[in-house]
Amino acid sequence: MSTDQPPPGERPEDDPFLKRPQEPTPPSGGSPYGSPPPGAPPPGGTGGGGYPPPPPPPYGGGGDPYGGSGGYGMPDPLAGMPPLADFGRRLAARLIDVIIVAVPLFLIQLAFGTKRYMVETNQGEDISEVITRSYSGSGLIMTLISIVAYIGYDWWFTKKNGQTIGKKAMGLRVAMLNDGSVPQSGPALARAAVLWLPTLICCFCLWPIALAISILVDKPYKQGLHDKVGKTVVVKSTT
Repeated sequence: MSTDQPPPGERPEDDPFLKRPQEPTPPSGGSPYGSPPPGAPPPGGTGGGGYPPPPPPPYGGGGDPYGGSGGYGMPDPLAGMPPLADFGRRLAARLIDVIIVAVPLFLIQLAFGTKRYMVETNQGEDISEVITRSYSGSGLIMTLISIVAYIGYDWWFTKKNGQTIGKKAMGLRVAMLNDGSVPQSGPALARAAVLWLPTLICCFCLWPIALAISILVDKPYKQGLHDKVGKTVVVKSTT
């Protein structure tokens, strides 16, 4: 089955990840858009001299862009979208994905000898020597394989249906913030690159911590730095 995404503006109407416009709630007594202004002619339908109703609000109505209900005349980007994922489930999904990719990489690494990637403190080695070996000879080859594996895994599943194996297991998915659709190839690749490149190249521990903090402190969309770049959010899956 092809996983190519249609160009913007041509997504199928049955895409389960698109935001669904919310029906406006009519006030008691009639039109969902309220009463006509004083002095306006009554609505008369086709040929009756009436006035046309205003267009419905996008995705459930006006409000401020941060989830409020008025004042700025802008729609809430999250209206019509499932609830945002909580941090605990996102972390569990990420751990599952790491294990899925790391186990095959470990088996490949055995062919090069795992000892060369370990710190042998009894011989006076430190972490800087391990990093140096990671960018020379077979260590460089293993680093490149790891980059391709982690980024390729995240990119492929994100552009396919918004769900890596870990996210599917935890009932989560990645969605575009603007319309709730599955990310296309470009945003999915940018998101995966920001997620994994710093971790695999230099910041083995610090970058994952920075990503976790960015998710916890971001309001109101709980976007990590990788989500900011891809313009995505992580929500609970409805499928």
